[in-house]
Amino acid sequence: MERTMETLKELIRAGRGKIPAHKVIKGGQLVNVMSSEVYPADIAIYKDTIVAVGDVEDYIGPETEMIDAKGYYLTPGMIDGHIHSECSKLSITSYAKAVVPRGTTSMISGLDEYIAVSGLEGLREVMDEVKKSPLKVFWGAPYKTPYTIPQSTVSFNFTKEVHAEVQKWPECFGVWETVREFLQEEDEDTLGAIAEAFRNRLPVFGCAPMAVGNDLNGYLCGGVRLDHESYTHEEVVEKMRKGMHMLIRESSVTHFLQENIKAVTEVNPAFARRVSFCTDDVKASDVLEKGHLDNVVRLAIRAGVEPMTAIQMATINSAEAYRIDHLVGSISPGRIADILFVDSMEHFEVKKVMTNGNMVAENHALTYELKAPERSDVLKHTMKCKLTTKEDFEYKVSIANGEADVLAMDVKGPFVRKRRDVVLKVENGIVLPDTEQDVAMVSVLERFGRNGNKSLAFCSGWKLKKGAMASSAAPDDNDLVVMGVSAEDMSVAANYVIEHGGGQVVVADGKILEFLPLPVGGIVSDCEPAEIAKQEQKIDEAVRSLGSDLPDPMMYMFFLPITAIPDYAITDVGPVDYVNLKIFDPILKLTEK
Repeated sequence: MERTMETLKELIRAGRGKIPAHKVIKGGQLVNVMSSEVYPADIAIYKDTIVAVGDVEDYIGPETEMIDAKGYYLTPGMIDGHIHSECSKLSITSYAKAVVPRGTTSMISGLDEYIAVSGLEGLREVMDEVKKSPLKVFWGAPYKTPYTIPQSTVSFNFTKEVHAEVQKWPECFGVWETVREFLQEEDEDTLGAIAEAFRNRLPVFGCAPMAVGNDLNGYLCGGVRLDHESYTHEEVVEKMRKGMHMLIRESSVTHFLQENIKAVTEVNPAFARRVSFCTDDVKASDVLEKGHLDNVVRLAIRAGVEPMTAIQMATINSAEAYRIDHLVGSISPGRIADILFVDSMEHFEVKKVMTNGNMVAENHALTYELKAPERSDVLKHTMKCKLTTKEDFEYKVSIANGEADVLAMDVKGPFVRKRRDVVLKVENGIVLPDTEQDVAMVSVLERFGRNGNKSLAFCSGWKLKKGAMASSAAPDDNDLVVMGVSAEDMSVAANYVIEHGGGQVVVADGKILEFLPLPVGGIVSDCEPAEIAKQEQKIDEAVRSLGSDLPDPMMYMFFLPITAIPDYAITDVGPVDYVNLKIFDPILKLTEK
């Protein structure tokens, strides 16, 4: 409900019991995250807002709907403190179908993957979609796009001038994903975004993996309020002692909770009040199998966190960190009626979900039909690159035959790549990938029709014995990423994705093994979460049939263009040495024979 003078009068009267509540929840045990208490309390709701908690008999009128909560604990809806929902390959509508029944009713997001492929016009369409969804999105304007040094190519560049406009939008709640290196390098667009946020009294959200010591001090002097990415609990401790709110990330591919929670369970329990949760990047199959933030709460409890504290981490802590606690995060008068019906605090199984004062989910499924909007051309036709040939994926050098000393990006986790020196054969002027040494080719193709860039480099860790794979969903740029040990198959994979308007594909011997269509921006689908989960499984099985034993081989590949974590990455402008912030030549030495 929009807050105007007239609606405020309504709410004040409803809060005083002068207007009957539309709904009353009776008989439940209130989990009061503000006071760390659990006690019997009823809840009165007027339209989408909680107007009274406790004894609400004065609020019941002849038309008031009564909701029985006997046997349930009532907790606030949970808030995902940092999420790229696009990485799930689910549109906002489909994503809501997956996570809202699990108790996630709000998320903080930059919706930056949509911006990368469709600009502000596409963003406005997605924001309209959000308004029809039971899932709230508190949007942070990306500090800039692209997120890369040296600068790569996306469809829309988010600059300080754009910030001057969008930070005044009512949907804007801060500056999103401010990467440390851009502050250190004194990037003018980034500093301009932060300066604008200071003028507008908006918080600045951070991304500072492995930031410690003087680098962390300088980062904090840039005005950043919180961070969602720490690799050790010692890193968490230092950041919190220096005043940051901390989000513990537990995603589909980075399982940081068990390590990071030690800051609370082993170092200082007082840290708990400023720790919250995020999932960052999740797969549909993981949400359906394990849950979402409800699973993170259970993991925290198993790690030794008291149930009340774990629930606070998933609710009020995040709301306070992002300065939205006047709207969500607690079951209190004046807050939006996002309420979970939970079986017990210890097991934390979400049985029913209310959002905006309406019962929307029960037993892990929405209780009504939620349809995606019609998609405009802005989000439907984003594959604007030319078809490829096998020559595009052959690494040509100046000698005819011999050997090449090569720097391969060796995967050590979904985001971490280290240097690996290998010697590869050169035949007919082409450096050959080597399945015996686990060295494949990887390429990123600019797909928005801006410059036609193509890069090519070497990587290892996927253990491919044949074939290729490609994905047009590849945060944060979402250019087309192709990996393989056969130039012919790499070309077949790239072309199939281009011709089909985006998606993920696995190819062997010129044949399509599996394809997951992603028609919305080339990054997401309006399909049901269960259908996407099945397709994800088939894609991963197809990559494993090529020889890979990585836990999520496609996801590991499409994270290769992310440059925010040392040491190596690849974008459309070339392979990137992120320690030195420059493009590097993967050919170290050529020996002709």
